[in-house]
Amino acid sequence: MSALEQFITSLPKAEVHVHLEGCFEPADLERLARESGETLPRPAEQLFDVTGLDLSAFLEILDWSCGLVRTSEQLARAAYAVAEREAQAGAGYADVIVNPSHWSPWRDRLDAFVDALDAGFVEAEADGLPRIGLCLSLLRQQRAAEALELVDWLVQRRHPRVVGLSIDGNEAAAGRTGPRFAEAFGRAAQAGLHRTVHAGESSGPEGVRDALEFLRADRIDHGVRAIEAPDLVAELAERRIPLNICPGSNVQLGTYPDRASHPLDALRLAGVPVTINTDDPALMRHSLVSEYAASARTYGWDNATLRQLARTSIEASFGDADVKRRLLDELDRGERR
Repeated sequence: MSALEQFITSLPKAEVHVHLEGCFEPADLERLARESGETLPRPAEQLFDVTGLDLSAFLEILDWSCGLVRTSEQLARAAYAVAEREAQAGAGYADVIVNPSHWSPWRDRLDAFVDALDAGFVEAEADGLPRIGLCLSLLRQQRAAEALELVDWLVQRRHPRVVGLSIDGNEAAAGRTGPRFAEAFGRAAQAGLHRTVHAGESSGPEGVRDALEFLRADRIDHGVRAIEAPDLVAELAERRIPLNICPGSNVQLGTYPDRASHPLDALRLAGVPVTINTDDPALMRHSLVSEYAASARTYGWDNATLRQLARTSIEASFGDADVKRRLLDELDRGERR
């Protein structure tokens, strides 16, 4: 590990845009396939070859992976592994996105699904691993009635592990969906639930505008194509709406040709709160530390900039007040040393 990577690992921080569906390592999938009596679609070493894949094909890989998880014990094991991954990166908290529509064996068993994940996270916390919050996500292709059903469950159950409502999926394939889900997200806002919205990845800035106008987003996942609309960038900066950016993912899936052309730093310099995240780290073959480090090298960031990014990640998280206070205090103590 380089000196830069050691410094990044030592920084108290949060990760706020990571999908549980994208955290299965090849060995995990080999074991799950064996336990489920399934055959791998290709050799294990080629499972995560995403070269040339578009977002739709990438999402199909997620569906296949999650379809292998069929018992509560397997779910709990997956949850524990995510907490381990965050601990290795030096994260003190993470908001993890989970979209039930990817998990075919669990689509009609939401209570059991969330309870099994919670059991894994509880065990992880007992072993000293970071606190994890769950953001339950809709898929853009779902119907408005399905969105309302999920929000009603969130409001009625008030599961302490669930910290917010999310929506993800392929914006280009689904078309404009903000109006379709406005009622569900409005109901979530009225109930005091946090809202985070994938937008401005496969759509342009209009997707980000819809997320703010129709879905009342507290923060935006990706959001990078807001850079194409200076007035929108100014609004994000003025309203302090965080963009939870995954630069490595954006490059691998073709949103930008390379890191140098990625607008992460331009958005930061424009005053928009930005955070660095992994999106689907196992599938992308990177880590939170490597994403910070690659960005720092690309843009020439110093340690003070990295500290500020870590601070933004904590402030943008849906962690409770005690978690945020503890991490910010740790970050301040480190800065004074």
